[in-house]
Parts: sequence; structure tokens; C-alpha cells
Amino acid sequence: LDASVMHGPTRRAGAVAALEGVCTPSLVARAVMEKTPHHLLVGRGAQDFARAQGFEIDTDLNSEHSRKTWLEWKRRMAAAPEDRTAANQRVTNEMVAEGLIDPQHIYGTINCNGINARGEICGVTTTSGTAWKLPGRVGDSSIFGAGLYVDGEVGAAGSTGRGESNLFSVSSFLIVENMRRGMHPKDAALEAMRRVQQNTVDTSLLNARGLPNFGLNFYALNARGEYAGVSMYPGAHFAVCTENGAETLPSEPLLDDWHDL
Repeated sequence: LDASVMHGPTRRAGAVAALEGVCTPSLVARAVMEKTPHHLLVGRGAQDFARAQGFEIDTDLNSEHSRKTWLEWKRRMAAAPEDRTAANQRVTNEMVAEGLIDPQHIYGTINCNGINARGEICGVTTTSGTAWKLPGRVGDSSIFGAGLYVDGEVGAAGSTGRGESNLFSVSSFLIVENMRRGMHPKDAALEAMRRVQQNTVDTSLLNARGLPNFGLNFYALNARGEYAGVSMYPGAHFAVCTENGAETLPSEPLLDDWHDL
């Protein structure tokens, strides 16, 4: 489990990575921010800190459904002739096509950015991590500038989706810097998504048209309260809560469709 929090007014931040057994890693990340001089705790050290702070440690956070799906993935991977990266992508795509996995819930990440009436901005990103990762894998969610970045004078940005692709481009920092230069959140996020597309050259991550075969989403909010959701392909949505109440809106896609993923 990985999570990060950033608080614009105090310019403070906290994060945890490879944290096992705690179902609320974002709260542990907040405790790192508020109660330690550090920004990031990982692995056993993060778990020991969580336990010392009174968090319950569970030996197994799997549901019956997640365990069943994992066992099916493991069975297919055992028979895969290609290398692990290519096999994982192929098997995952097969299970999505067969309806065993929801294509919008492969990665299981939540990003939430907020601004209050005083213009104070904060953000949090939390995740269980991409399914069936190698032990010790850390994605983008706990890395400031990738899964989350907040500048209290400019805005906040975060992401969900394939963390490795986002981490390589440090996209959240790029989005906030684009907004610093005056770009609207939507344009700032689309520019970051283009950067991800340009950086995707591994053939195992490309479809038949030479385009990324994975989903990625960005969420951006500026200091004026303007916001946007951007996705690699159509079909993604994001939630917003304003003075008009809560609503779900479609994200702006960079590319046209999911054909031949």
C-alpha cells in the first residue's frame, strides 16, 4: 500500500510506500507529515511506525473476489511463454476482455485534491498498488511530483492508472508547473499526458497502432478553483464537489478510443 499527502498552507508532506497490513495508508502518511521530520517511510519501518501510532495491522487485506482473481492470473502467468512484462500485459488484457477485471479498476488508486474558501489547497493520493506486482514494487502514488503534487500558490495535481508510466514523466509536478505558467488545468494535464505518450516506447506497452495500451488519468485543480480530469482514452470519469453539490463528470481524453489495446 502506498499513499502521499501534501498540505499547501504549511508546505508540508508525508508519504508511505510498500506498507503492508494497514487499510488506511493515507492516514499513516498524514501521521508521517504531522509527527515526524521525514517525508517518506517505507516497508517494515512504515509498518512499525503505523503500529506505534495505533493503527491496526491486518495479516491479509484480500477479499474473496480479489484472491480468486489473483489465483486465476497466477495460473495463466505460469503457462505464459513470454517474459513477465509482456505476459502480465497480455494476461491482464485477456481477463479484462473476458469481464474478469473491470478495465477502470485495474490499479485501484484514489486521488483527491481540495481548496477551501480561504484558497488553501491540499491533496492526497492513496492506492493498494497495481495488481500482482513484484514484492517491493513502489508506484507513483507515494512519490511527490508523480502521483501527487501540491503548490499552495498554484494548485494541485494527482493521478490514477499505470503508475510506472506516470512516475517516469513526474507528471503531477509538470501539471502544476504548467498551471504556474498560466495554463488551464485541462490544458496543463493534456500536455502532461502527451509527454507520457511520447515516453512510451516499450513495444510491450504499445497497441497495434503504436499507442499506449494502458489507462492513465490526471486530476488538476488551480488556486482559482478551476479543475479538470484528463484521461489517456475515453470512458474515464472524475468526481467533483462544489457549491452545486457532488457530481460525476467525464474526463477529457487525449486519444480517440480503446481500439486494439
